[in-house]
Amino acid sequence: MLTPTSSPAAGSWLRAERERLRLSSRDVERLSYELALQRNNKQYYVSHSWVTDIERGKFRPSVLKLRTLSVIYHGNYDEYLALFDFPLSDMGKPTGGLLLPHTHLLESVDTNEKTIIAPTELRESVKLEKTNLVARMFADWEGIPVRLLERMDLRKSLYGYIGREDYTMFPIIRPASFVQIDSRQAKITTPYWHSDHDRPIYFFELRDRYVCSWCELDGNRLILIPSPQSRLPARHIRYPGDADILGRVTGVTMCIAEMATTPSRESQIRRSP
Repeated sequence: MLTPTSSPAAGSWLRAERERLRLSSRDVERLSYELALQRNNKQYYVSHSWVTDIERGKFRPSVLKLRTLSVIYHGNYDEYLALFDFPLSDMGKPTGGLLLPHTHLLESVDTNEKTIIAPTELRESVKLEKTNLVARMFADWEGIPVRLLERMDLRKSLYGYIGREDYTMFPIIRPASFVQIDSRQAKITTPYWHSDHDRPIYFFELRDRYVCSWCELDGNRLILIPSPQSRLPARHIRYPGDADILGRVTGVTMCIAEMATTPSRESQIRRSP
C-alpha cells in the first residue's frame, strides 16, 4: 500500500494520470457514463466538474468513484484507495472494456501470476493450419486451451492499444485494436516489401503520445508515414531527440466488423414488398 497523502496532492496525482492518457475531463465523464451503464449503477458516473474539483483537492471521493477512475486510467485500485486513506483491499483488477480515444502502451504482464496448463497432445489433435470455427475445434472443451496463445511471448514482447480515434494505419490496423510489439526489433530497416501489408510497422513513443505507423529515416529526421486511406499527412520528427522506437509490430488483434443487431421495426417495414 502507498502511504496516504493529502487530498490536494492526491488530486494532482490523479490529474497527472488523466493527462498521461491525454484524456479531458469530458472524456472521463463520457467513459464513466459507459461504465455506469455496464455496471447498472449510477454511482460509477462522474461529471467533468467533479473531475476538476477532485483534482483541485476540494473533497474526498467515494470508493466507487475512485473505482471508476482506476478503471478509466488503467491504474491499481489499491493505490487509489491509499491516496485517500481508504483502508480497503483490492477489489479486483480493472475491467469494463472501455475504449480510450488515444493510442497508449499497455503495462507489462505479470508472468508470475497463475497459469493454466494445456495438454501436450493439442498439436496432434488440432490442425491449426486450416481455417475453422473455434467452437467446433474444441467442442468437447469447457474453455479454449491456453496452448493457442503460445505465440505470445510475454517476456520479450510489448502490447499496445490503438486508440478508438486513431486512423493512422487504417484499414491495415483499425482503431481499438491491440498490437504485439517486438522490442528486439527497435532498429529501422529498409527491406523490400511486396505490398503495404508486408511493409514494417513500428510503435513509437513521442514526447506527447504514442504512434503506430510506417516510417523512414532521413538523416536525423524520422518520417512517420500513415496509410493512404487514412488521408493523414506524414509527420517529420527529430530523431532520436523527440522519438523513441519501442519496436516493430509483429501481430494485431482487431475487429473488422460490428456485431450484428436485431433489425429495427422501421428497417423491416422498408424491406417488405
